[in-house]
Amino acid sequence: MDRHEATTADGRTLRYVVAGDPTGPLLVSHHGSPGSGRPFRAEVEGAERLGLRLASYSRPGFDGSTPQPGRNVAGAAADVAALLDALGADRFATYGWSVGGPHALACAALLPERCAAAATIAGAAPSDRPELEFTAGMGAGNVDEFGAAAAGRETLSPLLSRERADLLAVTSQQLADALAPHLSARDAQALDGELAAFLTDEIQAGLRPGPEGWIDDDLAFMKPWGFDVGAIGVPVSVWQGEDDLMVPGAHGRWLAANVPGAQARLLPEEGHLTLFSNRIGDVQAWLVDRL
Repeated sequence: MDRHEATTADGRTLRYVVAGDPTGPLLVSHHGSPGSGRPFRAEVEGAERLGLRLASYSRPGFDGSTPQPGRNVAGAAADVAALLDALGADRFATYGWSVGGPHALACAALLPERCAAAATIAGAAPSDRPELEFTAGMGAGNVDEFGAAAAGRETLSPLLSRERADLLAVTSQQLADALAPHLSARDAQALDGELAAFLTDEIQAGLRPGPEGWIDDDLAFMKPWGFDVGAIGVPVSVWQGEDDLMVPGAHGRWLAANVPGAQARLLPEEGHLTLFSNRIGDVQAWLVDRL
């Protein structure tokens, strides 16, 4: 994997990784939170198998990408446009896992001339929709975190600073215990071996420069995203596990009902982590058919 930097229109730095076939159609991935643009082996192998070029970038404040206080979800579209220009790509498809899902939808909504299709994998729905209780069904850790985010930066910042210190100190063998308040039993059991090693590395790389990316991600979710999912006109696939305490199944069902023409895969046998690790190749294959 090659690591690079792109410059945004307002002069910020975005760090990104490129893997797969350098001459193939482009996929852009959006990581979870906290995290970084360091792809999982299965993502890279899937891109290689399908003849795709995979670009995975770190959102502002993570893993050396310049922080952008006050950003909203819609801002991802401008950052991805800068990434496309750096790569010399006119057209792409995109997917996002967890918090990355809404950022993939931002690209579908705001870059329709360049974005061929988008997929969300256990992606959250908007927090400002009265018909959806945003934290209902979440684990205690997420309820506390988003409750602090709703209270504002002064409440959220010390909480995530403490959690950042804890996460930077854990080993991959300890990660499941550290994330226990966020995980279903299915996900806790799966968080071992290669998946645990990948997530530990990705989370720690993202948080090493500081907590700003994580703080700004959470705050962005407590305000309007900056675009209307009902106006999306490109193909969208919604992937959601029903055994998920980070992003409960109701979020996937809401997106499936409110994104025009969305194709939904609502899977009772998958959790938050297992959906990503087990189904990422299927998501990539769905996208490549639309490039």
